[in-house]
Amino acid sequence: MNLLVEIGNTALKAAWSEGMTLGKTFRYQGEKMFDFVRSLTAREKPSVLVISSTIEVSRKEEERFRECCGTLLLMDRNHTGTVKEYSLPEYLSPDRAASVIAARYLFKGTGSVVFDFGTTLTIDVIGEDGGYRGGVISPGFRTRFKALNRYSRTLPVVDTPAAVEPIGNSIVTSMESGVVGGIMFEIQGYMSLYPGKTFVFTGGDALYFAKRMKNSIFAICNLVLMGLALIADNYVEKES
Repeated sequence: MNLLVEIGNTALKAAWSEGMTLGKTFRYQGEKMFDFVRSLTAREKPSVLVISSTIEVSRKEEERFRECCGTLLLMDRNHTGTVKEYSLPEYLSPDRAASVIAARYLFKGTGSVVFDFGTTLTIDVIGEDGGYRGGVISPGFRTRFKALNRYSRTLPVVDTPAAVEPIGNSIVTSMESGVVGGIMFEIQGYMSLYPGKTFVFTGGDALYFAKRMKNSIFAICNLVLMGLALIADNYVEKES
């Protein structure tokens, strides 16, 4: 069994895997993310431990992780070897790289556009040949609401709206219409640039926007973990 770990900007997701099959998914949000990862290995030592992290992993932490597994594959801003091995640019964050690796495996030969709805909204374009064409980064769904409150003296904090009208008739509904409608126009605009490609939604808010789409899309919430599973499985095959 392999252990896959995705450490994002606000939370951690992890799952055991065998080949490309994911087991139970674990979630953790707190300050002791590295300790939580080690707790998952207490009962069973993974053959391969793959960690995709937006947090920089120190040399000391790296050594401690190596003691918990057969092989450690680390992906952070100081460990870009895996990203380069898959012919991806080093500037890609580990989670985006894993999503691209998974998408081009799942939709081989068709080309795809991956929309990741998290703290940021990232859009990555993959060609029919599997080559990475580039991407964009903009503020994420909840990040936009927080920014409106933080940088304006008069606008309140707004929670995720269940229903949204095209045009608001109050401060709150106007904020809801502006943020949700703005993201929808953004999505549809980029989709119009790439007709014929497969559109993939992932990330914490993927389902929220997927149900509002008229276009045919694939919603895959664990796309990053699937990419990490593919990385682990390829490593096992290469070493066997």
